[in-house]
Amino acid sequence: MTISQYALGIIWLVGNIGSVLTCIVFSQSVFRKSACGIYFIASSFSQLLAFNFALLYRMLQYARFYLFYVLIANSRYNIIIASIDRYFASSRNALHRQWSSTKIALRVIICNTIFWCLMYIQVIVVYVLSNNTCQPQSGVYGIFFSIYISIDSGVLLIFLMLIFGLLTANNVRQTGRRISPTTQNSNDRSVRSNRISKKDSQLHKMLVNQIILFIFLNIPNPCYFVYHSLTINVLKSPLRSTIESFINNMTYVPLYLGFALTFINFVVSSKIFRREFLVSFKQKYFVGHCNS
Repeated sequence: MTISQYALGIIWLVGNIGSVLTCIVFSQSVFRKSACGIYFIASSFSQLLAFNFALLYRMLQYARFYLFYVLIANSRYNIIIASIDRYFASSRNALHRQWSSTKIALRVIICNTIFWCLMYIQVIVVYVLSNNTCQPQSGVYGIFFSIYISIDSGVLLIFLMLIFGLLTANNVRQTGRRISPTTQNSNDRSVRSNRISKKDSQLHKMLVNQIILFIFLNIPNPCYFVYHSLTINVLKSPLRSTIESFINNMTYVPLYLGFALTFINFVVSSKIFRREFLVSFKQKYFVGHCNS
């Protein structure tokens, strides 16, 4: 328990700083007009709430677990929706590209949040207080919930990320083959098009790296839930229960770590993101310095 607390403490600090900085950078004009950028902001904002209301909020146990599942799912599926947006944005079909817009992004984010708020009301039913802690109840519904979490957080998550990641990569490859040399009479339009293409290309790269990061760091937690669902009615010794409790706590470390590394991933993946971060940092620093 102490090991996980120390690890989560470090992750909480790094995650909070990274989530705030990510929101600041994606609020810059170069990203703000992109639907994918808005999805990244929504995901980072959910991560920020998860760090402060699910990771630290341990007094009200039911509220803690409810917020945990809602915010984690909201953040995860905003990334998935961003991958779907990239698929539409990179499509050769003009009707498909129309689905990649900031107006649609805002509506989808709101619907996504409402959906998960309603979906995880079941946590109040599934979890019971035992020894001053909240645990999934035993029985049929406890088994169902464990299987549901393993699918929602594991199989379905990985499947959707891989499918739309591969579809987007295929669209980008096909688009690259169709690019023809531009004439000198359209230099201004060509420069603008290249800038947009470069931004989209880096958004694709950021998204792919984020998907890979999420897949690897999200696997341990649903795997534990699969094990828990298979052994939920097995009579266990105190030693085995203690070991399982320790393993359960440790599976949340990589889960939160994946969120904490989001900002670092974006910094490493995108030159435009690094540039906008430095620009926003200098603006905040110099404005604050001049005002003081």
